[in-house]
Amino acid sequence: MIDSNISEYKNLEPLNVSRETFPQFEAYCDLLKRENNKINLISKSTESQIRKRHIVDCAQTIEFIDEKYDICTDIGSGSGLPGIVLAIIMKIKKPNMKFHLYEKSFRKCEFLIEVKEKLDLNAEVFQKDIFKEKNIETDLIIARAFKPLPIILDLAKKNFKKFRSLIIFLGKNKKNVLEKTLTNWSFDYKEKISITSSESKIIKICNLKKK
Repeated sequence: MIDSNISEYKNLEPLNVSRETFPQFEAYCDLLKRENNKINLISKSTESQIRKRHIVDCAQTIEFIDEKYDICTDIGSGSGLPGIVLAIIMKIKKPNMKFHLYEKSFRKCEFLIEVKEKLDLNAEVFQKDIFKEKNIETDLIIARAFKPLPIILDLAKKNFKKFRSLIIFLGKNKKNVLEKTLTNWSFDYKEKISITSSESKIIKICNLKKK
């Protein structure tokens, strides 16, 4: 069963995600499913596809992460998707990269702290409302299933003193969302179709400016 589960990560091999991370992904999946019985971390309907729908979906962003970065900030981290997944990968690729996980729920923060301690990850958990924080400094902002794109961009500009880029997950209405956002914002971006769903897209934004 373990080998069968690990085979679900095969799509990550072209992205240079080390097979050494797979057992830690499995440990994280076990913790997620255990705690999901107590608090809502992921949709119950996705538990049977947890590796594809959550782990692989988050891990694929690794090709957008510059290994020169020192700090990655996951806003609205929730269950640690994608921050925990990326911290697992970077534990091998770049151990000194730090992950800051912002989540306002006390119980979810307790879970995040347990995960980062059990998996020995270079991460720090902040039980804070990210919208009330000011002058945050980071290299990368990343958000998955958090807020609409314009709100995330506004947050980045108003609440972060320094950042180099953002990575955002977009869903079915990706084209309309992007086109509408570009009427009020100017930025350079790279994009890729998700390897877990052709209806989804991941974008990396740099040089963000309000029009």
